[in-house]
This record gives sequence, C-alpha cells and structure tokens, in this order.
Amino acid sequence: MDILNSLINLINAAVSYITSYIPDHYDKFYKVFTGLWHFNEMNAFQIANCLRKNWNYVLTVLFAYHTVYLFTGMFLTRRFKPAKKNHKYAVLIAARNEEKVIGNLLESIKKQDYPGELVTVFVVADNCTDNTALIARQGGAVCYERFDNEHRTKGFALQFLLERIEEDFGRQSFEGYFIFDADNLLKKDYITRMNESFDEGEKIITSYRNTKNFDENWISASYALHWLRSIRASHRARSVFRLATNIQGTGFLFASELVKNGWKYTSLTEDRAFTADAVVMGYHISYNDAAEFYDEQPVNLRIALRQRIRWAKGHILAFVESGPGLFKNIFTAKGFRDKFMSYDMFVLIAPRPLFSLARRLIVGALYIAVYIDKGFFACLWTVLWWRLGWRISNHLPAACMAVYVFFTERHRIKKISFPKKVWYCFMWPFFDIIGTVSMYIALVTKVTWKPIPHESKITIADVDEGIRGKEKTK
Repeated sequence: MDILNSLINLINAAVSYITSYIPDHYDKFYKVFTGLWHFNEMNAFQIANCLRKNWNYVLTVLFAYHTVYLFTGMFLTRRFKPAKKNHKYAVLIAARNEEKVIGNLLESIKKQDYPGELVTVFVVADNCTDNTALIARQGGAVCYERFDNEHRTKGFALQFLLERIEEDFGRQSFEGYFIFDADNLLKKDYITRMNESFDEGEKIITSYRNTKNFDENWISASYALHWLRSIRASHRARSVFRLATNIQGTGFLFASELVKNGWKYTSLTEDRAFTADAVVMGYHISYNDAAEFYDEQPVNLRIALRQRIRWAKGHILAFVESGPGLFKNIFTAKGFRDKFMSYDMFVLIAPRPLFSLARRLIVGALYIAVYIDKGFFACLWTVLWWRLGWRISNHLPAACMAVYVFFTERHRIKKISFPKKVWYCFMWPFFDIIGTVSMYIALVTKVTWKPIPHESKITIADVDEGIRGKEKTK
C-alpha cells in the first residue's frame, strides 16, 4: 500500500509539473507567435528564430501528456482477472514462402494450455512457391492458397482468408480472431491470458512483443528495443487509463463483430488503418502485458531500410485516409474519453517527420537568406553543421531511452552481455534516424509490398529453455 501511495504521489507530482509547465510555454508561444504579425518589421534571421521557437512550444503543448504515459508505464499496467468462460477463437496467419518458420509457430499454438477444441488455425499461403501450404496442413491448420500478383499486401491476403472462412464456416461462428505473422512464437499461456481480457469485455487487445533473435546484431536489437519502448511509453499507460493503444502488425485479438462485413484494410500498413478506424468507431484498444509472444527481427540493413520505407509509406497513406475522420471525431465524439482517444490517435498517425522537414527547410532557407553575402554554399554548410550539432547533442538522451528499456524489461529480455548492451544503446538512436530518412524517401518514391525473409530456427522450446537458464543464474 505504501508503494502504491508513493506511486500515486509521483504521478500527481508529474501532472502538477506538466500543468504548471504548459501555461509558461503557452505564454512564451503567444509572445513569439504574435511577433509574426509584425514580420514586416523583422529580418529573416528573426523570423527564422520565431518559427523555430514556435515549433518547439507547440510540440511541448501537444505532447505534454506523453510524460504522464511514461511515468505511468514505468510502474503500472492493467491486470486482468481469470476468465469465467473460455471463448471460441480463430487464428489467422498470412504467409508467403514461410516454410522455414511456420511449423514452429503452429507447434507453439498446439502447446497452448487453452482448450484446443476452441481454437481453429487458418493459414493463407499467399503467392507461395515453396512448401508453406503443405507444412501448414501437416501442422493441423486449415490452409487456403491464394495466387494474385497484383494485390500483394498482407491486408489483401487477410481479406481473402476471411472471405473463405465466411464461405466454409461463417465468420460469426468464432467469437474472436487472432492475427499472427508466420515467424511468431507463443508462450504456452498466451491464449489463456488474452482470453482473460476478452472475457472482461475488451473487443480489441494487443500483447507483449518480445524478440527471439534480440542479440543477433544491432539491427535486430534496435527493432526489439523499438517494440519494448512502445510498451513502456504507451501501451501500458493507455491500458491503465482505459484508452485506445495502437495495433502493431501482429500479436493481437479482435472480436468477430469487427469483421462481420469482411476485412477492408489492404494498404501497406493495414494495422494503422485498422487502429484508426476502430478508434473512430469508438472502440477502446487494450493491452495485456501478461500475454507474451516472440517475433523475428531483420538483421540486414538493406532489408530493414526496405521495411521502414514501406512502414513510412503506409504511415502517410493511413494519415491521408484516416486522419480526417479522427480529426473530426475530436470534436464530434460523445464523451471526453472518446474525444481524447481520437486526438491521441490523430497525433500518433500524423507523419511528424514530414512536418519537421518542412519547418527545417523554411528555417534553413531564412538563415541562408541572412548570411547569403558569405556565399550560398558557405551558408548551406553552416546550416548543416548546426543540424549535425543538434543531432550529436541529442544522441545521448536518445540512447538513455534504450538504457531505460534494458533496465525496466531486464527480467523479460534474454541474457545479453554488458558490452553488447552498451553497443546496442549507442546504436539505438540511429534506428530512429533511419525511420526519419525512410519517411522522406517514402514521400517521393513509389513503394510496393515485398516480403521480409524469416529464417530463424528458434522454437518455443528454445525460448523456454533460455528463460529457465536465465532464472537459474539469478
């Protein structure tokens, strides 16, 4: 009880700090912004400084509540009671040439401590040229094969799969649907834990995403840290406050009512579109910290960049498609919670790197206009050096987030040597830089969906053995 009271006091102190901090920044923002009305009395340098400060103050106001998320996620997450009823589920797996890994996923599903008769596994072998379909059927799954080179996204594969389920079983014959990627592995109590959330009335639930090849290299480690950062910085807090968190591609469950008319999310990032639509319709998206699954991450920089560019393109398209509905919902939703969820999701799907790029180009051009007498390229180099200095000064704070994740998730991350952890923390900020650059590339290039190769031979037994080995060394 003392710990809980201390935690509550800490959160209250954080909220008090933010609420006192915002008015101060609002006042500064107002003073700087009103200065723009007199831009005819200002030189280019003063206008540039005015725009730069405005941007910082706006971001402070818009994202101040994320500090509360971070403090809350540090200590709290939502817990669910044991379920009173076991519900009937279907598992959906979209697989393209996944013969090396899909058998391990199906084996981890078979080993669940949840009643097997209440779980039916469906696989769509999507444009496969290997033995994915054969292995899926041997593993006990109902497998449909699809061949369509014009519509190649995961969303189209899921759309096809749910159409076949409607024809042969009826979509409403299942109470809920899980979605997994073929390279995933489930802890033995995964479905039991997710059923606890579903039994409490939650309609959409995401789960704890761990990584089976965490320490393969800095790229896989950066992906792993990225997913864990999402958990600590958003999922846990949003679940505590009964808000909507975001779906991230795999490892989630939703009620069959959401697909009573089929699956319509076929973009490059179907998860973002699904999330945004769900929030507009008033659904809360919860998170279950006890339901844990493992994912395989890319280890090749070229493949990682290709995937990040696809994510970025899908991010932009999702904002164009769903942003207006979310923005409208901020003002038209019935209750404050639904209004705030729409605002929170609108901020989440907004392609902020593009807005930042526009601001930097404008400010940079104004600075160059001031110092153009020194020569254009001399001015350009000055602006670039300023930008590089900013990036270097922000490298350590960004790396500290990786340190924070390693510390808070130390009991669930596999055993990794200290030198490797230091290296991963140092390289972690570059992962976000890659994400920003990918957004710029995606804006001006045509992006098509391409599969990410999965080759890890790690099984759920290997993962369990690694956990037991770590526990023995404590």
